[in-house]
Amino acid sequence: MATKTTASKTSKKTTKKRTTRRAKPKKKLVIVESPSKAKTIGRFLGRSYKVVASLGHVRDLPKSRMGVDVENNYQPDYISIRGKGDVIKELRKDAKNAKAVYLASDPDREGEAIAWHVSNILKLDDKDKNRVTFNEITKDAVKEAFKEPRTINMDLVDAQQARRVLDRLVGYSISPILWKKVKKGLSAGRVQSVALNLIIKRENEIKNFQPEEYWTIDAEFQHGRDKFNASFYGENGKKLPLHNNADVQAVLGKLDRRKNFAITKVTRRERKRLPQPPYTTSTMQQDANRRLNFRTRKTMMAAQMLYEGIDIKQGAPVGLITYMRTDSTRIALIAKHEASQFIHEQYGGEFAAVKPVKGKLPEGAQDAHEAIRPTSVYRTPAEMKPYLTNDQYKLYSLIWSRFVASQMTAQVVDTMTVDLEQNKVNFRANGSKVKFPGFTKVYKRGEEKDNLLPDLNEGDAAKMVSDNPAQHFTQPPARYTEAALIKTLEQNGVGRPSTYAPTLDTIQRRYYVRLVSRHFEPTELGEIVNQIIEKQFPEIVNAKFTADVEGELDQVEAGKRNWVKVVDSFYQPFSKEVKDAEDQVAKIQMRDELAGMDCEICGAPMVVKMGRYGKFYACSRFPKCRNTKAIVKDTGVTCPKCHQGTVVERKSKKNRVFYGCSRYPDCDFVSWDKPIGRDCPKDGHFLVEKKVKGGKQVVCPNGDYKEEVQK
Repeated sequence: MATKTTASKTSKKTTKKRTTRRAKPKKKLVIVESPSKAKTIGRFLGRSYKVVASLGHVRDLPKSRMGVDVENNYQPDYISIRGKGDVIKELRKDAKNAKAVYLASDPDREGEAIAWHVSNILKLDDKDKNRVTFNEITKDAVKEAFKEPRTINMDLVDAQQARRVLDRLVGYSISPILWKKVKKGLSAGRVQSVALNLIIKRENEIKNFQPEEYWTIDAEFQHGRDKFNASFYGENGKKLPLHNNADVQAVLGKLDRRKNFAITKVTRRERKRLPQPPYTTSTMQQDANRRLNFRTRKTMMAAQMLYEGIDIKQGAPVGLITYMRTDSTRIALIAKHEASQFIHEQYGGEFAAVKPVKGKLPEGAQDAHEAIRPTSVYRTPAEMKPYLTNDQYKLYSLIWSRFVASQMTAQVVDTMTVDLEQNKVNFRANGSKVKFPGFTKVYKRGEEKDNLLPDLNEGDAAKMVSDNPAQHFTQPPARYTEAALIKTLEQNGVGRPSTYAPTLDTIQRRYYVRLVSRHFEPTELGEIVNQIIEKQFPEIVNAKFTADVEGELDQVEAGKRNWVKVVDSFYQPFSKEVKDAEDQVAKIQMRDELAGMDCEICGAPMVVKMGRYGKFYACSRFPKCRNTKAIVKDTGVTCPKCHQGTVVERKSKKNRVFYGCSRYPDCDFVSWDKPIGRDCPKDGHFLVEKKVKGGKQVVCPNGDYKEEVQK
């Protein structure tokens, strides 16, 4: 009986249906550069896709050696970037389990190169149509891009590879010479050497500048009850410069104060001011520097975040601007139509341009993408402000207003020119009044004030009420700001949109130049390095030569030149210059500047040394004595916290000036603004000096107390 029962139980078990787990459907893998971009795109594509980030490049040339085989067609020896091992491991794992793999890095040369390197480490088929590009990260643009994937464009990859190889050949050939002959840690590069050379040439122009004297005569005239200003123009209707006071007295001696001036000519015109085209990378960097006081790197970081996606409306990320590395001023037709509709609705049809302004491309521009613009003009800065940081908001406002203005009509200004004459001496008055604001309704280029003149006509008379002769001297050219240097590099065809920020960053990190009041000044080290490169490698600092190389790289991108031949035509003469430089450049002993005090440890003189974060005091007996001190500037103001030490000026690791107590670390007082040694009359808090537009202002950090701006 026991046996039958067991058998029946067994038979019952075998009749049960077995339930098997269904395998999860494989997802399509999309690889981008950054996590924020991955997050934005992932929301658009849905659950059937997995979007991951490569965190930028995964392969590059080794840092410890040249990594370019000059004997074998300049073949680069790429290796996995240190620290990217886990990222590469995860990418391989995800690719193995994926239904398909798509490479969606940025739509430029570097983005194409990143896609190619990722394809190589994942061993994807070169013939696969797995490359996806889009100029803006919006749902429609991304979904449309995935409908038409393409193969990796090897012309773009070769152009980027040629640039990388050229930069490596230059940097790793010249830098060791600088290390041997000057000091360790120096570097040279194609674009950075031209930038440094431009700054030093400008400095030499300033040093050699000979000011020239000239004079002006401004006068006040009266016509009836109305008064207006005019300036000396010339004699007998011809413009005449005033070189000195004798010239001024000769002119004034011809005038009879008892007689009136005759109004000989009144010219009324209508002048139109066209809007500027939307931003390219260069013009955005320049405007952000001039208008917002943004450093180039700061501008590009904020723009990158606006492009990759911002969380708006319940955490839904969307790219607010189009791709921010571009030298094109083109605008997509759909964006033009949307802008026109917005302008009609918000400002009226008379403000919408029938034929919007077209920008002139700089020489050598690739024109590969659209201009920088908002992905939707209906996302106004005011609506986006709650979702943006302060920097993001400022930059987005600039981009949005520039784009909208570019699609608007011209500003119309009524101008009036009045010529006055007495005894063949001519004065001229200029007046203007805005007749129609046009694009300035959205985007102003500066302070625009009407300069109204009375209703004057030919044959009328006016009396000179007073004259004001003034002496002037011609001024030297201004030192380069970041904006001015970028503009000059672009005008010379040197570098490309992606190179400006790292170039300016490098020449400052190497302490070849320093920023003083937002203007570049070369250091002694920068002048020494430039002198060596200018003498031994004249073509490296030649802007035209560097621009020609950029042009050849563009031809590689267009498939018209072979990248190996472009590199070879550069390297053959360059390698001979390197050999000559190794023999001809004499070792330069950089003398340490005496600090004017002795070491408190060993008594030896202290000297000024140059470190990673700027200058500092060090013992002249280094390395036997390792005493160092930070260089501080004593303001003479008693510390408002401990009332024992004084407030000294220091610099942060990012070279930003701040103020602290001389008794640090015993007293931890710190302030970004300079204390002035007075207390607020309202609450007794210490007052500080802030830099504001037009000068400096004394304010209370703890309240609303302010004093008038000191110009």
